Amino acid sequence: MTTVAAVDLGATSGRVLLGRVRPNELSLEHVARFPNTPVRTIDGLHWNILELYRNVLAGLTSAARATTDIASIGIDSWAVDYALLRNGRMLGTPYSYRDARTERGVARSHERVGAAELYAANGLQFLPFNTLYQLAVDDEDGVLPLADRMLLLPDLFAYWLSGAEVAERSNASTTGLLALSGRDWNDDLVARLGLPRGILPELVDAGSPIGPVLPDVAAELGLARSVDVVAVGSHDTASAVVAVPATSDDFAYISCGTWGLVGVELEHPVVGNASRAANFTNEGGVDGRVRYLHNVMGLWLLSECVRTWELLGESIDLPDLLTAAAAVSTPPSIFDANDPRLMPPGDMPARIAVLCGERGVPVPASRAELVRSILESLAEAFARAVHTAATLSGKRVTVVHIVGGGSQNELLCQLTADRSGLPVLAGPVEATAIGNVLVQARAQGAVSGSLESLRALVARSTEPRRHSPRTTARVRA
Repeated sequence: MTTVAAVDLGATSGRVLLGRVRPNELSLEHVARFPNTPVRTIDGLHWNILELYRNVLAGLTSAARATTDIASIGIDSWAVDYALLRNGRMLGTPYSYRDARTERGVARSHERVGAAELYAANGLQFLPFNTLYQLAVDDEDGVLPLADRMLLLPDLFAYWLSGAEVAERSNASTTGLLALSGRDWNDDLVARLGLPRGILPELVDAGSPIGPVLPDVAAELGLARSVDVVAVGSHDTASAVVAVPATSDDFAYISCGTWGLVGVELEHPVVGNASRAANFTNEGGVDGRVRYLHNVMGLWLLSECVRTWELLGESIDLPDLLTAAAAVSTPPSIFDANDPRLMPPGDMPARIAVLCGERGVPVPASRAELVRSILESLAEAFARAVHTAATLSGKRVTVVHIVGGGSQNELLCQLTADRSGLPVLAGPVEATAIGNVLVQARAQGAVSGSLESLRALVARSTEPRRHSPRTTARVRA
């Protein structure tokens, strides 16, 4: 049996797990969980990156105490955000993609490369926080010329553990600076955007060894022997898609947590005008696959509502609230879950009320009605994205897999089945960590084969909950 440590960092929390793998067996053990809360300072919203790294080290220390057999460590996180370095020193605290500064980079970038041409070059969904727009702001502010390296956040943590400066390809694809092939940086595009090519590190594939843990770090963690840091699908969605327990290729996936990443897996990107108009993205996956997907706002809407209510001094029991939402009998008010005004932190119930008013539908009168409205609106957006992905890619879809934390929300899963007209299979919850573990285990020789064989192992190890549609499909592309 091979044991590996998976560091899985989400936009609201992080965790460290031990994964144990043999050819026909897979298990996970949680050893640490910790919050990830951005901090607002006078200049904007930042990730508390050193506190996050301290928690990662503490989690890995707990893992080392639990077993002496750790073969490797793999790190995944959310996409697009990064640190700038000079001579190995971090230049300031990384910004959160939810900081409003990102909007300044859009106009500058599109003046140099038009939106249509940019999509043809990188196949990336337009989101104002994409890395290339953030880098444009750093250049405008005079910070970028000081840097000699840009590292996406999972690559930053891998650097602090191993001393190696690399970029794993699945996450690098979210920068907007990778060639459409996914193999190399797009040097021509980087130059036209006026960005310094020298800050971009060497690209590596998921499954590649990055380097051994540095001796002083290994001593601090209490590792009993030499342990490699291994590149995994370092964009958390790339790892999550590895762990979709699909038994055939006619599936769509929804990696659901803070965001809902809705799409299909392809061999080649789709970059036509219809794809750009639908704002679909072509991101890199493990083994060179393409994750053709659309970002939907996700359970961020619900968590921000809960945070708003708790700031008022009220205690919220989320399971009870979801039960009450399931019992709501009044027709739900549907709003656009993709409206960009819902992205920043703040009073989410008030924003949703504005969107309902603009659409001419009733503002939810109770918290239960608001939660039902959120889940119905998310299900509507999920279903539409599934059908659009199938239509634009030409891929046949007969089932939808929902993985990640959102797979525990039975009401959301059922509503997605109802609105898509397709069966929904929910789980596993820890898909990202499982995908992280499996890529490491394959690199260590504990398992072998294609993504399909890894998924077969997941299917044997988990039992997704099935939600059959109760109505005919109501959403079409």
